[in-house]
Amino acid sequence: MSGGIAGYPRDGDVPLTLVDRADEALYQAKRHAPGSVSVRSVDGVGLRALVADSPTDRATRLQAATNLARAVDLRDALGASHSRSVGLLAARIGARLGCDAETCELLALAGRLHDLGKVAIPDEILEKPGPLAPDERKVLERHPALGSNMLVSLGLGAVSGWVLHHHERWDGTGYPEGLAGEAIPLPARILTAADAFDALISDHAYRKRLSKTQALAELERGAGTQFDPMVVEALVTELADPEYNL
Repeated sequence: MSGGIAGYPRDGDVPLTLVDRADEALYQAKRHAPGSVSVRSVDGVGLRALVADSPTDRATRLQAATNLARAVDLRDALGASHSRSVGLLAARIGARLGCDAETCELLALAGRLHDLGKVAIPDEILEKPGPLAPDERKVLERHPALGSNMLVSLGLGAVSGWVLHHHERWDGTGYPEGLAGEAIPLPARILTAADAFDALISDHAYRKRLSKTQALAELERGAGTQFDPMVVEALVTELADPEYNL
């Protein structure tokens, strides 16, 4: 299945224009990269222009995903460094937990791309200064699945499952599938903790950033409910390392 995305207000301010431009993006995907999602406007460059003609060109697929992730960062209230910081911290937690070099490299990539699905979430939800309404929350909670599907279409299936499950909770009350405990892939559990920590130490429209000490205390309180206790312990140990610096 191919798809096309257009965003308000970047690509138009009336429904008919937005539908037409999403339709253009859809046909770009069908012509140039069947089975992918084409974004009508990412700094003026559609995904069509970023996807290699050869589906085996891994470097170009990575570049396509990275360009989309950069577009998400520019829209995200947490700022352009959030995804990069999540990736770097996730890789370091993985190394501390004994993950091999390849897995740590993929963790860094998954962190960089974990919010990729937000490219399809309306700005008014991403930028809302207060709590989301239930229907808005449902829309936002689609982003892990959207991002995972986009990564599969780009040939990056190795990290798509981790991105899909990075909002699961250790106690099984997360989304999208309500997985619990070790049923959640370890890399996804690592991403969950790294993402939460960086969000806590970042400014939001509705809350000022916490200090590093306060953020770590929040994660420790959530160990065993929201977070894998083993991952939290590794994160705390990593951040206590005098050589730690993102």
